[in-house]
Amino acid sequence: MIEQTERGPRVAIVVPAYNEAERLDPDAFLRFAAERDWLRFLFVDDGSRDGSRDLFANMERECPAQVRTLGFAENQGKAEAVRRGLLLALEAEPDLVGFWDADLATPLGEIDGFVSRFDSDSDLEMVLGSRVRLLGTEIERDPARHYFGRGAATLASAVLGVAVYDTQCGAKLFRVNQTLRSIFAEPFLTRWIFDIEILARWLRLRAADRRRIARFIREVPVASWRDVSGSRLKLWDFARVPLDLWKIHRSYRR
Repeated sequence: MIEQTERGPRVAIVVPAYNEAERLDPDAFLRFAAERDWLRFLFVDDGSRDGSRDLFANMERECPAQVRTLGFAENQGKAEAVRRGLLLALEAEPDLVGFWDADLATPLGEIDGFVSRFDSDSDLEMVLGSRVRLLGTEIERDPARHYFGRGAATLASAVLGVAVYDTQCGAKLFRVNQTLRSIFAEPFLTRWIFDIEILARWLRLRAADRRRIARFIREVPVASWRDVSGSRLKLWDFARVPLDLWKIHRSYRR
């Protein structure tokens, strides 16, 4: 049974957003939170110009106990939006904290399964959503983005020195501990593939556990995922991936 702790929410989920007013479903978030008093959402408006900030403010007024907002005057990029949102979420001292894509490409229902993983394994520190097309799952991905993602994951595995199938699924949950606080203490080098940097920082901080990484970090196939139109990723962002991977290799594998 997942319960609210006396000192703060059991689970805090950061939702970064940039011009998401047309794609975000506020009712879905509010309904989900209303059924789980142990959960808090923190919406980070990353300098939007489309009314997203007003949308989040309305959600906070409607559900002040479970919705908080953080807004930037200028766009900072997803990495910094997630990082600063997570640092703010940590102030409430949750047991678990994570981030989720605003477009709900990964349904909110996956959060329950992620939390259950932590409940059943006290060693577990990270649960990473993974978009694997298996029998019984509904994974709808644009073919071009899928194959590019597979190539990027292969390169990421080489850079990290550990096998990882899907670094970029926007559904991740972490156990709050000092390692996690250290990972998010400083800005990331990259704007979009900071998910790989999270793993790189963990490996650097926990070098002695590299060979036992599966004991602490688990990729969990999500039951459902779909591409949502209007992605902020552009061709130039994909073209930067090799350079960003080199930055990660140079900075964290020395």
